Amino acid sequence: TGPMRSECLGNLLRITLSAEYFEDKYLSFSVIDQSGIAWELDEAMASQCGYTVTYSNWSNIEFRASALSCHSHLEKDMFTVTVQIRASHTPDMKNAATHLQSASCHYGPWSPRELVCESNYMEVSVRREVPQAVKDFIQDEPEDWILASPEAKAGETSIWQIVFHQPEEKKALLVSDAWTAGYGLNTTDTRVLLRIPYAAVQIQLVKAQGITFSAVRSSTFYKQRWMILVVDTAVACPVDGVDYANKTIIWTVPKYIQPLSAGATSFKDVLVEAGVDLHKLSAKEMSSRKYVLLNDLNAITMKIPIGAEGGYYKTSVSSGQHGAKYTINLFLEHQWEDDKWGLTKHTIIKEIETPFEEAELAITNNSNLSARLINVTLGTFLPDVELVNLTVEGATVAVPEAVQHGYQTYKIRYANGSKAYVIQVPFDAPSIKKEYLRADMRSYTLNVTLAFITHPTRDTFTVPVITVSTVEDAVLPSARGFCDERNLQLIIARGNVDQNWLPFISGWHLTPEAAQQYNYSLRDNGTHLAVSVPFLSSHVNYEDIHTSGIKASLHLTLKDGVTLADRRDFSISCRFSPSELIQCLPNGTVVITAVKLVGTADLDTSLLVLRDRQCKPSLVTAKTATFKFNVNTCGTSRKFSSTTMTYENDVLYFRPGNDTPVYQLKFVCSYAIKQTVDVRYESKKNLPPSMKPGFGSLSLSLKLFKEKSYSDPYQELEYPVVKYLREALYFEVELLQPKDVRLELNLNDCWATNSQSRDSFPQWPILINGCENSEDSYRTVFHEVEYSPRVKFPQHLKRFEVRMFTFVRGTTLLQE
Repeated sequence: TGPMRSECLGNLLRITLSAEYFEDKYLSFSVIDQSGIAWELDEAMASQCGYTVTYSNWSNIEFRASALSCHSHLEKDMFTVTVQIRASHTPDMKNAATHLQSASCHYGPWSPRELVCESNYMEVSVRREVPQAVKDFIQDEPEDWILASPEAKAGETSIWQIVFHQPEEKKALLVSDAWTAGYGLNTTDTRVLLRIPYAAVQIQLVKAQGITFSAVRSSTFYKQRWMILVVDTAVACPVDGVDYANKTIIWTVPKYIQPLSAGATSFKDVLVEAGVDLHKLSAKEMSSRKYVLLNDLNAITMKIPIGAEGGYYKTSVSSGQHGAKYTINLFLEHQWEDDKWGLTKHTIIKEIETPFEEAELAITNNSNLSARLINVTLGTFLPDVELVNLTVEGATVAVPEAVQHGYQTYKIRYANGSKAYVIQVPFDAPSIKKEYLRADMRSYTLNVTLAFITHPTRDTFTVPVITVSTVEDAVLPSARGFCDERNLQLIIARGNVDQNWLPFISGWHLTPEAAQQYNYSLRDNGTHLAVSVPFLSSHVNYEDIHTSGIKASLHLTLKDGVTLADRRDFSISCRFSPSELIQCLPNGTVVITAVKLVGTADLDTSLLVLRDRQCKPSLVTAKTATFKFNVNTCGTSRKFSSTTMTYENDVLYFRPGNDTPVYQLKFVCSYAIKQTVDVRYESKKNLPPSMKPGFGSLSLSLKLFKEKSYSDPYQELEYPVVKYLREALYFEVELLQPKDVRLELNLNDCWATNSQSRDSFPQWPILINGCENSEDSYRTVFHEVEYSPRVKFPQHLKRFEVRMFTFVRGTTLLQE
């Protein structure tokens, strides 16, 4: 049949354009007159000249022309219309393809009066007879007889003027003025025609049996030889009259309405017929489709089940929601006789569209687990819907470019014309969210928003598609642990689910910066995470203490990086020698470290004491307390044997108001009374020790601490530090490298400046030749550095305290 097909339907010609052929093209319609001139149609010209362009079932385009349209060629009982259609892929119509279609149709026989209600205009044509001439008519202007409409027929008969009857006045328009106002006027040898767009100014809205009609009452004057003749050219078309009940369309058209029956007193129905798409249906055909046609005394009613044969569903969008409307193009032909006109034929073309109804779309996950391919089907859609783009992780891409992001799209067409879309994307595409669930289960989440467009309305809507596929492919991290003399160590082999899991020890997030602060070791090469924590540290748990050793454990938890939910727990437990807790120095000094055991949550390590409760710890952490004292103090007892001298004491914890200790750690230091040591030596004159200047690489650090305990240094993000005048500043200088026990750090000079440059002026000495500045109002105070878990070589550190001051000149404060 080609891209176009023609059809004669009474006094109308219909040309249907194939939706497949003209899909996604911009169209331009022109009508060719008898001289070969192409008149391009716009909405105004179409309604004035008797043409209608509309969309029918799923984007098919219909062009309809009246037998009395402006450019039709009438010859005997035939009318011919030639249409030119231009189709282009761009709105500027460049490189447009041109298609010509010419068709001829029989028309007639004409009724004395014929009324047509098209979708964009009303048309009345009446038989021209010879009534009496208008008396006392004087022609004022000869040019009024000149035809103003180029489409008016040349000859002895032509329309001269039209008078509109309105409630407040009568308004007369010459042909030229009427044509300019958008009215269509024409005459043939036997008929006078008036065509009125629905937007015309002279249209009145009238009610008949509660139903609104667009109506125009007019008289058309035309000349015949040297007479002025007049005919009644009233026309009325129903605007509403459609109701919906019980899934049924109810269309009611009142009969014999006043604008069409003025002056008549008796009426008789001659014919009532109805159909779909301008095709009349027999009573049997209507019954098979469950249509009902009722012809009562005052009205004609059609009842159509929603979804019945003859109509079709089309996609509709309301507030961004996808839905559908049922559309059916009905027509009704009513012929009656009255005592004024004789026979009147009233043809009403009515496209009825049901209200919007939301349509659910099914999202089906058919993922292929073995091929590791997410496969999702979305549908079903009507044929007038097209997928145009996808939005993935906030980026919108057109369908052709989606493949570059791993997304393949396919269209499935079904026998009834509907369709579905298939989205395929690999499990391992970057936009697929992977999440560990449990055991060896992982979920793969597809989150994509699909955007669609409807034809021909070009409405848009989106559908979010979120599907989750569960796959048994999770590889969990595993760990092995071991201990050396002083450290607990865990080495975790990464799996495929823990890329964003975070390590926590004892509920504390172990970051590289935090590990460095506590002298822990943390290494991560992408495949393995290695953690090493000293035996004596704040994040180690101490479970029990026996003479056989101290049982210490390190618990590491991997938590989800987003929700912080626990994902995997690892732990290592080892026994360490009790000697790690005590040092019995030859000079009688004892350094003892007491640990807080699991199960003593309320124990405050700062309140631990020795037998002499005045002896308190010199260094306290959350889980340890370190005492340093001489064996002859703090209530230490002494025992002798033949070979040894033994010192004993206890670390104790008392709850307030209770003299019975709830914690007791006994420790013993033994010294040999007699000990023979063989020493080999040579008698040689030893030179006095001397220092020789040399060159080497030293690594030093200068830190500012918050308190006198020197346990909490200021971090980089806390600078600049704000202090008040005379407030204490606690400095620590440490020799970091080399870690040689034979070296001792001594400070020579230290000074303050008013800027970040150490060579700027003014300057104020804080230390001079290793001593405090005697001219200082608040002299620098040195603090002794003692051994602790953090400080292995006390001789490598120097600590001093300075009171806050500022630079002034006279009474003026100096600023940088």
